[in-house]
Amino acid sequence: MDWINFPAYAGITFLSWFLGASLIGFSKKGKWTESAGLGLVILGNLIMILFAILLWIHLERPPLRTLGETRLWYSIFLPFVGIVTYFRWRYKMFMYYALAMASLFLMINYMNPETYSKTLMPALQSPWFVPHVIVYIFAYAVLAFSSVIALAGLYQVYYKQLNAMILKLADNLVYVGFSFLTLGLLFGALWAKEAWGHYWTWDPKETWAFLTWLAYLLYIHFRLKKKQSPKTALWIVSLAFVVLLICWFGINYLPSAQSSVHVYSS
Repeated sequence: MDWINFPAYAGITFLSWFLGASLIGFSKKGKWTESAGLGLVILGNLIMILFAILLWIHLERPPLRTLGETRLWYSIFLPFVGIVTYFRWRYKMFMYYALAMASLFLMINYMNPETYSKTLMPALQSPWFVPHVIVYIFAYAVLAFSSVIALAGLYQVYYKQLNAMILKLADNLVYVGFSFLTLGLLFGALWAKEAWGHYWTWDPKETWAFLTWLAYLLYIHFRLKKKQSPKTALWIVSLAFVVLLICWFGINYLPSAQSSVHVYSS
């Protein structure tokens, strides 16, 4: 299984997601169409998981080395978060967002096929590498949802009346995402100690990862201390995601980061 097989898997996945989202959109709670739609969405996700597993076996390494490979994992985790969110709160809008973003990542990977070597540099051949990256990707997927929630909340603040459920949902997503973000930092420190002998070296990726962690910590503290200032809180979580985006791929374009192990191949 190689990237040459990706278009077939991506095409079936996209069709499953499209049909599933359509059935969910036209269904009411409890109808068979809703169950069928969720089944198709889950099926599409399972197909991408299968592709990731087979690619892992073929490459003889975890597919986490390049930007394209991380996009593959985003296309798995985003629908997963959307499914969990839908089961918990029945928000169709966020299911659509998750599937749309995941489909975008699939499309980008289709337009930019990868043909990289199987080998990993010695620094990446660590037992901490896989949990570090996967935990971070899951955290990013959850926190992406919190930013969408925040934007929806800001729209209500300025044009309608803010629904309290928006803030509660944003809080819950940030708490979960921040927990995984913290685990990612800890796993990364353990990986760095094993690979380079230091827990922290302040390279650009580590610096922006720390800034991202602080941004969401600021939101949590603000919500605990200033419960009567929802607009400011929503702005904080919205802007925190901008910091996250810089940490994820923005540092790739910094001259000072070109020698960093954190800069993806493509």
